[in-house]
Formats: sequence, structure tokens, C-alpha cells
Amino acid sequence: MPKIGIGIVGGGYMGKAHAVAMSSVGAIFETNLRPKLEMVCATSASSAERYRKAYGFARATSDWNELVNDPAVEAIVIASPQSTHLKVAEAAFALGKPVLCEKPMGASLAESRKMVELAESSGVTNMVAYNYIRTPASQFVRQLLKDGVIGDVTWFRGEHTEDFLADPDQPANWRTKGMANGNMGDLAPHIINAALALMGPVESLMADVETVFKQRKNETTGALEDVTNDDHAQMMVRFKSGVMGHIYSSRVAAGRKMGYAYEITGTKGAIRFDQEDQNAVWLYKMDDPNAHQGFKKILTGPEHPDYLPFCQGPGHGTGYQDQIIIEAKDFLEAIDKREAVWPTFKDGLDVAKVVATAIESAAEKKWLNVDEF
Repeated sequence: MPKIGIGIVGGGYMGKAHAVAMSSVGAIFETNLRPKLEMVCATSASSAERYRKAYGFARATSDWNELVNDPAVEAIVIASPQSTHLKVAEAAFALGKPVLCEKPMGASLAESRKMVELAESSGVTNMVAYNYIRTPASQFVRQLLKDGVIGDVTWFRGEHTEDFLADPDQPANWRTKGMANGNMGDLAPHIINAALALMGPVESLMADVETVFKQRKNETTGALEDVTNDDHAQMMVRFKSGVMGHIYSSRVAAGRKMGYAYEITGTKGAIRFDQEDQNAVWLYKMDDPNAHQGFKKILTGPEHPDYLPFCQGPGHGTGYQDQIIIEAKDFLEAIDKREAVWPTFKDGLDVAKVVATAIESAAEKKWLNVDEF
């Protein structure tokens, strides 16, 4: 089977996840293209070499230009900070190399828009790494909605809640500086992406964005520093379909570790999902007999999308790394078939527009139309 050389920019948490996914995807999904880990890039030569040995890359570098321009690197995964995404993608597209980019695409709406322009003018395969919506459970929910199982949707509520900065004594770090690293840049895009995938485009919204802990101590000096981004945000939204909803995201939600969750109400029933129980969908159908009514827990299994390649047993479940492997499969199939696979950079831009609209809405304290951004 044809091999494809993979280069990954960034060897940390997400770089490792993508390296493991590319090493595993061919065996799990039997993809036509078989990835070969050619090169990894990190901020220093020593860390790059450490990642090379740990993950099984052929070579390592501390210069992303070297990685992008290497002839053996035929497709690129960008898993570095948002501030680097635009320039790496631009160089890759100029050479006709496919790009899988971690979210959010750019450090700003303008950068995200530029990345879409570059992707579309190059005609090269491009994809944004929104992994949570790829669970077999959420893919199944998309099918239920498409099939009209709960009738016409009347309401959507989504959240992405975690608590890694819920402690006010947690010291300042890179996450507390710059809007791209705040809740609106880090967590909100995931649940906005889910809302767009499940409900379609957002027409208008009104948002409230807040920094709960406005100062944190410097870890070294103990001096107080200003937090320059947000801790949590909420949005009232109206989708273009006419459905209304609510989206909330937070990094200070005590007790929540992976609260990527949504509820969808329709004229014939309702659906609930929570990523902390990612192998289950809760379905309520109004046409069940009265004695049987109530939410039913459906465990994912071989009959659900992208589950069987991992396991033949229903209820055994898939995990976080499996979402990245499914993502790798989609990326490789897009390259192989030369067909766009959702979410493309353009779909990523749709998320960035909602984020920008929400931030502006919070500042102006009024409803705003997303299409104006």
C-alpha cells in the first residue's frame, strides 16, 4: 500500500496524540495510504530529539521550515501554538502539501480568514482537528437528527466545562495570557463546532464573557499579574434554522473535567450526551408507551459509526486517543480520494466567526449577526 510521509509541528500533548494516531490508523481502519512518521519539530533540538525517539520518527528538527520543505514530508499536522498556524500552513500550501491543523486555526479571525484563502487558492486538502464531535456517539446523534427521530428541533443547549483553573491560587501561566489562550480561544471553539455540526449555522447571538479571577500570582516571584483573557462565557443563540439555544464554556467549572455536553429537544423527543460518559447517548421518544417513557441509555457498539474497527463488543467503548485516530483516518481518506472531509478550514472559519461575534457582543452588550463578521 502507498506510504505517505507525515511531519508533525509540535511534539507536546497534541503532537504525541497525532503521532500515536498516525502510527495506529492504518492497522485499525486499513487505510489505503499508510503513514510514515518522517519528522517532528519542537522548540529546541533536544526536545525534538526526545520526541523523535519516543514516538518513532525518522528525524527531528527545531526549525519548522526544515520540516515543511523536506521532500519526504508529504503531509503536515500542525500541533503547535496558534501563533504559528498561519505561517506553517502558508508554507505547506505553497508546496502543495495537505494540512491538518489543530484548533483554533489562527490566533485571530483575520488569520483564520487568511488561512481559508490560502487553502482554497491552493486546492490542497485541508482539515481542522475537532476531535470530540467524532466520537461514535456524537456521529450517531448526527444520524438521529438527520433521520428526524426526535422530530423538528426546538432547542439546543451545549457546554464545554472544565476546572483546570477553578482554583484561584493556581499560578499564572501561558493559558492566562492572550485571548487566543483563554476560554474563548481554547474551550469555546469545541462546543461551538458541535453546535454547528448538530444544528447548522448560527444567525445571531448575544454573549457575556467574563474573567472570574482577574489576577493570579507569578509562580516564581509571587507577584500578582493581570489575567488578560476570559475564564468563562455564555451565549444566547438563534440558529439560521430558527432554533434557539444556549452555549456555555468555562475553565473554572469546579468538578467538571471534560464537560463537553449537549441537550437537544424536538417535537417528538430529546437527546442528551456528555463526554464524561462518551460511549453513551440518552434518547427520549414521546411515542413510547406511557409506562415506558423516560430517557433510554444507548451504549455505543459495532452498529455505530467508526466503532467496529476498534472493537467488536458493544458497550466496551472507545476513548480519547481513538477520536484522534478517527480524525487521522478522515484526513488520509481526504488526501487519497482528493475530496474535502468536514471540517475543512472553511468550517473552522465558521467557528472563528462565532467566537469573534461573541467577544464583540459581550463588549457592546447587544445581539449581533454572525454574518457581519
